Amino acid sequence: MFKIFKSKKKPGRAKILVVDDEPDYVATIQCRLEWCHYEVITATNGQEALQKAMNEKPDLILLDTNMPVMSGHEMLERLRKHTGLKDIPVIMVTALCEAQDVATASAYGVVDYVAKPFNFTDLVDKIVNALDNREVLRHV
Repeated sequence: MFKIFKSKKKPGRAKILVVDDEPDYVATIQCRLEWCHYEVITATNGQEALQKAMNEKPDLILLDTNMPVMSGHEMLERLRKHTGLKDIPVIMVTALCEAQDVATASAYGVVDYVAKPFNFTDLVDKIVNALDNREVLRHV
């Protein structure tokens, strides 16, 4: 009778690393993702993000391209070379949407590419899809 009240969410909270150098963007995304029951960690550049990825082992990374200290593409390159981190799904969320930027990100195996500004519902759909695909691949 009360099936309509059961959550479709899987047990446990997925941990998402949000990487961007724009504090307002990070705060907004963090708030909205936490409202969707995700655990969120943040970083303001690729170097900080790589360190947090090593320490926190996120389930997914939302990554900007153009940042100080280490760009998103540099971070991706290092992430993919790291044995314990190379399989973490990455969604690029960036204003840089030229063909070359998309091609570079694709070469590093990003699971999706989202242009800023974006619709938050669409982003969450992409996150859910990436996490579901990761879960499927773990069981293959």
